[in-house]
Amino acid sequence: MATMNVCFPSSKLLLLPMVSKTISCFSSLQNPLTHPSLLKPLLQHHPLIFTILLSHNHHNEMEIPTQPNSTLLPVPPSASDGTLGRHLARRLVEIGVRDVFSVPGDFNLTLLDHLIAEPRLNLIGCCNELNAGYAADGYARSKGVGACVVTFTVGGLSVLNAIAGAYSENLPVICIVGGPNSNDYGTNRILHHTIGLPDFSQELRCFQTVTCFQAVVNNLDDAHDLLDTAISTALKESKPVYISISCNLPGIPHPTFARDPVPFLLSPKVSNLEGLEAAVEATADFLNKAVKPVIVGGPKLRAAKAQKAFLEFAEASGYPIAVMPSGKGLVPEQHPHFIGTYWGAVSTTFCGEIVESADAYVFVGPIFNDYSSVGYSLLIKKEKAIIVQPNRVTVANGPSFGWVFMSDFLTALSKKLKRNTTAVENYRRIFVPHGIPLKLEKDEPLRVNVLFKHIQGMLSGDTAVIAETGDSWFNCQKLRLPENCGYEFQMQYGSIGWSVGATLGYAQAATDKRVIACIGDGSFQVTAQDISTMIRCGQKSIIFLVNNGGYTIEVEIHDGPYNVIKNWDYTRFVEAIHNGEGKCWTAKVRTEDDLTEAIATATGPEKDSLCFIEVLVHKDDTSKELLEWGSRVAAANSRPPNPQ
Repeated sequence: MATMNVCFPSSKLLLLPMVSKTISCFSSLQNPLTHPSLLKPLLQHHPLIFTILLSHNHHNEMEIPTQPNSTLLPVPPSASDGTLGRHLARRLVEIGVRDVFSVPGDFNLTLLDHLIAEPRLNLIGCCNELNAGYAADGYARSKGVGACVVTFTVGGLSVLNAIAGAYSENLPVICIVGGPNSNDYGTNRILHHTIGLPDFSQELRCFQTVTCFQAVVNNLDDAHDLLDTAISTALKESKPVYISISCNLPGIPHPTFARDPVPFLLSPKVSNLEGLEAAVEATADFLNKAVKPVIVGGPKLRAAKAQKAFLEFAEASGYPIAVMPSGKGLVPEQHPHFIGTYWGAVSTTFCGEIVESADAYVFVGPIFNDYSSVGYSLLIKKEKAIIVQPNRVTVANGPSFGWVFMSDFLTALSKKLKRNTTAVENYRRIFVPHGIPLKLEKDEPLRVNVLFKHIQGMLSGDTAVIAETGDSWFNCQKLRLPENCGYEFQMQYGSIGWSVGATLGYAQAATDKRVIACIGDGSFQVTAQDISTMIRCGQKSIIFLVNNGGYTIEVEIHDGPYNVIKNWDYTRFVEAIHNGEGKCWTAKVRTEDDLTEAIATATGPEKDSLCFIEVLVHKDDTSKELLEWGSRVAAANSRPPNPQ
């Protein structure tokens, strides 16, 4: 008898409460698949249970008879339903995408028809491709994967900047582009939306450096393979992928799409056992000799899916827990050993001193760049550092161990460490609680630090913070996040304007949270249009627009007249976009009393509306951390050339 292997994720066992009874009923049979009389009604009324039975019969993989005329397999949909567009739509649903961000163009219109036809998929039209990409980025941060659809070249090159940002942040974003008619490939024709050359590869070449896989689908025979390889690669690598689909292919039936897509079985990455044991032994030996070791969590914890293992390691070790600025939100700040953000000279008060005075530090998933190192000024010594990356561990100046995965390593290391709370006790000795809360006089102009004192009071497990590039980076770092409070910002790429699209995407994914976005006026002007899409989608985020008249972060690095922007009447701008359709409320605040009243309204009568609060502050009102950081980054930028 011929056989084939079919894989189903074991998580499907959780989907139906009746499954356990069904499995128990069949468990006495050596092979329930050989009893058609029992299976026939099951197939007719409960095909999902049949799928689960297959999974149960041999854990995640089993052999299924494939004899001719067999009545044991589910009946596939008719061949006319088996189209590329339908397969792509259902594959997106299967991996967890429920919302796709798009901008229509003539090359992607028929594909959009097929996405709309999938009832479990919601197509969200954005004002431009850049924001569609940023929205997919924000969506992936909450859901684990995001998707956007644009048109050929003019759309693709517009979304490219957002995809580069997602690549830098290790986010699986499926970027789908409607491409030229398949008949035009290999001809000498010049198409619109190109630069006027008979070469359709320009867009592809641009995406090759910012995606982990590129699929150009212009032939139905290999379309199924290309689509599935691209999507599964995005999930495995936690990076964006590029898929170009010829505009004439989405609706054409093809035998390879004749059945629903079989769920992916993504094989877990397993560490090299000998390497894992050696890495754990070397690290444990190093740390158990240290007097006051510390732990610092970094942004790659997300991509490595190692947050649970990180917490297990922290609990077992007893070390203080700090985070790099780009790791904020990935580590629970309510933990009794949490000491704040380690960011060199602009660290949380007392945190930097504890980290830099330690005789051993474990950096878990770090990215060290000029921004995170404050212009390469960290007082960290390599001979004291354990660097744990998603698939490699390096011990001080000593050995480096490859194909050792972060989660495996931290879990195994937890069992080998002697508990050591010396550095935690040192922190508690030097820690001085915050002083008297800031309070302004009546009608005194509002200050940024007072604004963020009030934002701190708004946070709960039902909120999430989005921090735009700029002084919001530094002010939001000082917020103490309650349990389950989300937090996102784009530090590695640092593209101003990112937060508008990211707020749209994150809020669309995290429907159980109210997003609080902190955006500077300069950044807002780059991507402001998609406030419109937020209103259209019925989102209820609260946006604090900090109006200080320019690019403040650039001012502190290097000032000039180019850092001053044209002032807008931001609340009236949003009201014009609102145009009486949907729920939107705006306020302009100049004093603490104004702010208190606005927050009360946004969290009370207008809690179901998109709330836009413009906060007017002095152009020189910045955090002290930005002043310090800016001067150090400026020094790094202005280093003279090395002697030749």
